[in-house]
Amino acid sequence: MQKRKLGNSGLEVSTIGLGCMGMSFSYGPPKDEQEMISLLRTAVERGVTFFDTAEVYGPFTNEELVGEALAPVREQVVIATKFGFDLSGDDKRPGAAGLNSRPEHVKQAVEGSLKRLKVDVIDLLYQHRVDPNVPIEDVAGAVKDLIQQGKVKHFGLSEAGVRTIRRAHAVQPVTALQSEYSLWWRKPEAEVIPTLEELGIGLVPYSPLGKGFLTGKLDEHATFASNDFRSTLPRFTPEALKSNQALVDLLGGIASRKGATPAQIALAWLLSQKPWIVPIPGTTKLNRLDENLGAADVELTADDLREIETTASKIPVEGDRYPEKLEKMTGL
Repeated sequence: MQKRKLGNSGLEVSTIGLGCMGMSFSYGPPKDEQEMISLLRTAVERGVTFFDTAEVYGPFTNEELVGEALAPVREQVVIATKFGFDLSGDDKRPGAAGLNSRPEHVKQAVEGSLKRLKVDVIDLLYQHRVDPNVPIEDVAGAVKDLIQQGKVKHFGLSEAGVRTIRRAHAVQPVTALQSEYSLWWRKPEAEVIPTLEELGIGLVPYSPLGKGFLTGKLDEHATFASNDFRSTLPRFTPEALKSNQALVDLLGGIASRKGATPAQIALAWLLSQKPWIVPIPGTTKLNRLDENLGAADVELTADDLREIETTASKIPVEGDRYPEKLEKMTGL
């Protein structure tokens, strides 16, 4: 697989990474551990070198899974994880757990992540959500200390707004911003992506397939169990799914011409936006992993991209992406 560099940092990763959250968390019950270890190791064999986890996924169990799976190939891979939630309470779900990016908590979280991941150094450490109660300069300063101590290599932010990105970058250069970005969530294009380009920061889109919607495998009749995160999202109501189907139809039309799938077109579109964009689609199935990685070989012509742009611009996307409480945690 081809490689890409995240901005000006020199951090080189596979063109498509692997989001590991769903293996342990958020999309129904945790998957079989041995099956997921096998999938993670197969991903490495397929050329994936970029793996994304977080202490809150589980919590903690996803980091343990990733650490166990990748220990034999540690030198071949880049592992990204995240801090920023207060996991001391009884309810540890991201929407329920409060935020905590106080410097002493950041350093404590990193010690836990190092152990669970079975590593001596974290390749890329993100603040998971901006903590409005802690100046971002203090957070960046804490990560800078960890970098100087050799416990972290690169600093990242997740779902941060332009002002926060600039302030953090002034203290400790930011290697990557992780944010939702796809054909049905394009808000980063307005301010965030131009700022990243100016500062030389890479973009790592999560949910690049719209939490499964852009694969074409979901329609208005889709149902989600109570332990599936999507059951709480306004964009996944039957009405919104029906209204947004036009976007999937657009992808499907181009896919059929290209001998590809809608998911592959959605990922290829992202890759064509900037050379420093590295999406991290998640999956728990080998056939989906292969499908996603195949997107790197799909070439979209200027005419294809123009068609997607022209048609997509006429499709109003229905439904908020998060409930209000979670949306308030983004874009600060």
